[in-house]
Amino acid sequence: MKTLLVTAGVIIEKKKVLVTQRMEGAPRGLLWEFPGGKVKEGEDPRDALRREFKEELDVDVEVGKIIEAVFHTYPEYPILLLAYHCRIKKGVPKPIGCRDLKWVSLKELTQLAMPPADKPILIQLGSSGEGLI
Repeated sequence: MKTLLVTAGVIIEKKKVLVTQRMEGAPRGLLWEFPGGKVKEGEDPRDALRREFKEELDVDVEVGKIIEAVFHTYPEYPILLLAYHCRIKKGVPKPIGCRDLKWVSLKELTQLAMPPADKPILIQLGSSGEGLI
């Protein structure tokens, strides 16, 4: 089974991090996650992340350094999730391609139901603080 390459963006503003809620009926529906999505064949992961932010939240982002790489096997397929620091350059996030979005503190983030592949990113944020504390 081929591993799916996926990206996620971690945006932190005013000690809060942006998370989005997956659509009902989607795999892991209604769980909260760091925004992002699948990388298309031949697409650079950073370009994919910029595209996903535009499609799902209607914002332009600057993609910074990678903060975590996570390999996780879901029942449907294995994924390699690349998480990057991001910054909104233009726009205000709107839930276009997701059910909802919200800005949460690190404490609130730890209490959200999230997909298993996002957990190591959460742990990384908690251990390093990443500007949240």
